[in-house]
Amino acid sequence: MYFDKYTPREDLAYCLGGALYMPATRSNLAHEIVTNKHPHLTSMIIDLEDAVGDLELESAFQTLCGNMTEIHDLLTNHVLTIGQLPLIFVRVRNPEQLKEIIALLGDRQQVLTGYVFPKFSHHNGAAFFEQIAEQNRLGYTLYGMPILESDDVIFKEHRFESLIKIREILAEYYEYVLNVRIGTTDFCGLFGIRRRVDSTIYDVTIVRDCIADIINILNRTEHRFVISGPVWEYFTNQTRIFRSTLRETPFTQRYGQIGLETREQLVNEYVDGLMREVFLDQINGLIGKTIIHPTHLLPVNALYVVTHEEYLDAESILANSEGQVGVKKSEYKNKMNEMKPHLYWAQRIMQRAKAYGVYAPNEDFRSLILEEATHHGKVFDS
Repeated sequence: MYFDKYTPREDLAYCLGGALYMPATRSNLAHEIVTNKHPHLTSMIIDLEDAVGDLELESAFQTLCGNMTEIHDLLTNHVLTIGQLPLIFVRVRNPEQLKEIIALLGDRQQVLTGYVFPKFSHHNGAAFFEQIAEQNRLGYTLYGMPILESDDVIFKEHRFESLIKIREILAEYYEYVLNVRIGTTDFCGLFGIRRRVDSTIYDVTIVRDCIADIINILNRTEHRFVISGPVWEYFTNQTRIFRSTLRETPFTQRYGQIGLETREQLVNEYVDGLMREVFLDQINGLIGKTIIHPTHLLPVNALYVVTHEEYLDAESILANSEGQVGVKKSEYKNKMNEMKPHLYWAQRIMQRAKAYGVYAPNEDFRSLILEEATHHGKVFDS
């Protein structure tokens, strides 16, 4: 699917894929975009918060403005089109800094798809979103992406009251909320916890419980919000303690030696842990992933392409959702599809299919990853 920042919000919310974080001090962003350095890049978040030290902030402002000016000039001079840009977001520190950045960028905001709001809560949420609403009233098309990562969300005695108040703010500014992100690094930091490279965030029980509550409050029938999976923070190989759960047979059965070599790359770069976490994100209704290294773009995006089996199931459920039948055997004859309970799942599958496409029969994420390996000899060029 073609998409850009002007794609309708309900579709665009599904299109971010692997959102690549990079510090605002990075000076060559415009060049990387023009040269298509990362061909699988669909969205990027330029970080002015955790990735930038307090003493670097002034320099980061200047670098951000320089990059946005360069990209804006390329658009104005028709060297680039808006469709050739990834979706670009700036992560600010607080509402006061958002106001400063808006004033600093001015018309250069046309380059942006929106802003990311860290430590979003019911205390600061309206202050963030009112500025986004004002910029849209002035003619800019901009969205906000709140990150839930503060103590009032993770601390159990405050969680439900806080999440309900957050939902009220997000509902008020619904048209400007692209999706909701979960900041599990900050959650873990409050308890002195860090997941290992060979585990997933769902193994950290205190965070898993919080994610469940976020989904419970924000993914209900009225004002459903697209919620993204938390950041995957590892990008180099370390000493592995536990055996990888990524089986050899599915890779070797069809693809032989190159399949085995590709699997070994996934395991050696610890991308198998990332992939397992993305599977768990999907099972829990999350879509999209925050990543910190470009080698993660292809595996994450490949996992969001809809399988042929999922597509046929969703198609059947939607085709029979008017009460023709209550339950029907799947086209793959391996499950029963219930029309009413599975309706919202089917709608979400079709949204993913629209954004990422559908695999041919008997194909899955391995197809895209192995295609890359076949053309370039390896998957993980940084």
